[in-house]
Parts: sequence; C-alpha cells; structure tokens
Amino acid sequence: MLPDPAAGALRPIGPFDPGPLASLHARCFDAGWSEDSFARLLAGPDGFGFWMMGAADAPSGFVLARVAAEESEILTIAVDPALRKRGTGRRLMEAAMDEAASRGAAEMFLEVAETNGPALALYRRCGFRYVGRRREYYEGPNGKLDALILKRVLAGSTLADP
Repeated sequence: MLPDPAAGALRPIGPFDPGPLASLHARCFDAGWSEDSFARLLAGPDGFGFWMMGAADAPSGFVLARVAAEESEILTIAVDPALRKRGTGRRLMEAAMDEAASRGAAEMFLEVAETNGPALALYRRCGFRYVGRRREYYEGPNGKLDALILKRVLAGSTLADP
C-alpha cells in the first residue's frame, strides 16, 4: 500500500533515482553507498523504498527495504542532516512498515550501530525491540562497532511480540 501523494511529499522510489539517493547517503554516512549499489537494490523484485522531496527536487530523506517471505528488513534510511528532528524519519519508517505488511511480511528487522543514539531513539519510538548483536559489524572512526539487531512485529500480524 503506497502512501497517499496528497498527504505530503512522500513518494515511492523508482529505478531512476540512484543518483540523488547516493548523494544524500554520502552526506549521512561515512561509508556512503554508490549509485551502482542503489541501482542494483532498486532493480531487485523484493526491494522497495520511499523518499521525501526537498529543495530543488532532491530527496530530503529516504528509506529502502525488502521483503522475503514473511520477513522484511530496513536496508538503509537517511535524512539530510540539516533537516532532522522534523518527523521525516518516522514518516519514512511508517511507510516502509505499512508497505512490508501489505506485501505479506509479519515482522521487520534492521541493524544499527550501537553508538547511533538518534537512530536508536527513532527505532524505539517506532516499536522496534532489541533481539541480537553482530560483533564488530560496522567500521567506526575509532575501530569496529557492534550492530544491534532490532525487530518489530508488523500491524496485522498474528505473531506475538516478545
């Protein structure tokens, strides 16, 4: 189920969007993904995403996810650093969760660096809970960082949340 275009600037990501997404991702992360990486993800049958329009027709934020059987995963989410704390991240997460549920997913997973306090706060507000850890998964400025694995049972699921 796609978000209502009249409800704001939230739009589905298409296969023609890798350039602006790679540019925003590079502004948000030390190890930004390439245009080719985005193009491959967008070409796959299980992936989907949403973005918010910003100034000059550039995305102010986006989320990419995928569904496999009854599980879904947030692959990445990015919000322009100058435009954070305005609800964009939450709107993107809600759109991804709704779309994953409409595609048959019962739960959604994501990984986040243990030191990323703002992202952890967003995910907790969105109902995600800690379910595991990947040791030394991310490369941080001062060495390896653990990734926390978070999960949320999606709306309409018959699964019980732990």
